[in-house]
Amino acid sequence: MKHLGIIAHSVEGAALCFQAFCREGFRELGPHQHPDVSLDCIAMGRSMSHWDQAEYGPIRSILAESAQRLAHAGADFFVCPDNTAHMALELPGDALALPGLHIADVVADRAARDGRKRVGVLGTRYLMEGPVYDRAFADRGIASEVPRAEDRERVNTIIFDELVNGVFTESSRQEYVCVIADLERRGCDAVALVCTEIPLLVTPAVSPLPTLDSTRLLAGAAFDTAIGRIALPSWRGGSSRPGALH
Repeated sequence: MKHLGIIAHSVEGAALCFQAFCREGFRELGPHQHPDVSLDCIAMGRSMSHWDQAEYGPIRSILAESAQRLAHAGADFFVCPDNTAHMALELPGDALALPGLHIADVVADRAARDGRKRVGVLGTRYLMEGPVYDRAFADRGIASEVPRAEDRERVNTIIFDELVNGVFTESSRQEYVCVIADLERRGCDAVALVCTEIPLLVTPAVSPLPTLDSTRLLAGAAFDTAIGRIALPSWRGGSSRPGALH
């Protein structure tokens, strides 16, 4: 089995990914069993001013530092359970110390297998207004939609004021449900929960649309990679990655 390295950026999403990965092991390998996994977390506070200024290069350097530390810990590959961080990981630059799975490819591949035609994208403002998911879905012939401008701002505020701090309220859940219902009215047949904390707030039971849970999908793909069910990835940062059509 291969050793997984988790590059943490936001704490709650990374913790959920870690837990989901280990639980895959419990389910398939037996009680208390899972592939080796290491997690490296550099405080997101070091990156926030760069996000606000759209300076993604310094963020990539921080994430690369985590990848290097995970390589030194013996990891064979990485995942980063933070969708927005992939905007920085996709930048050109020196190859990362480890190969990794790209979260948008994992989510878009699942949407394609499910036969989705138009997927709503729910995440941080940076991600909803950026190219990562628009490109990943388009590469697979799937259209994507983001919430209306005012809804994007509210979704983003709840993420940074509440979700990344472990705060999950019923009022915010209902606000997200209303945003998803609007995406349904606009023709979406699924919603991608592509802030890794959102699945802790919005479950399939309350969502008006079928959900694509980026956190648990990534954990599942990481587990399949660790046990050899799928091949080790070759992507080491940059825009070109396996699964994307260029």
